[in-house]
Amino acid sequence: MAKYLLLKHYRGAPAAINDVPMDQWAPEEVSAHIQYMNDFAARLEGTGEFVDGQALSPGGKPIHEWLEIRPFLDMPPTITE
Repeated sequence: MAKYLLLKHYRGAPAAINDVPMDQWAPEEVSAHIQYMNDFAARLEGTGEFVDGQALSPGGKPIHEWLEIRPFLDMPPTITE
C-alpha cells in the first residue's frame, strides 16, 4: 500500500539563518540536528501528539506542482492502488 507524507512549507517566514545544504554541514552540526529532531519527537510523544516517524524511500515523487494547480483543501487527491 502506498504511503504519503504531507509537508508544510511556511511561505512568508523570515529568511533562513542557515541555508547551507545538509551534505555540506560539519559532522557535529548533523549530529546536533538529529539530536534536536529526536528530542522534539520525544516531546511530541510525551504530549500524545506524535503520530509516526519513518524514513522516506528513494524514488518518491513530489507533488508540489500538483498542489499549486489544485489546492489540497479544495479537492483532495483520489488515492488508487
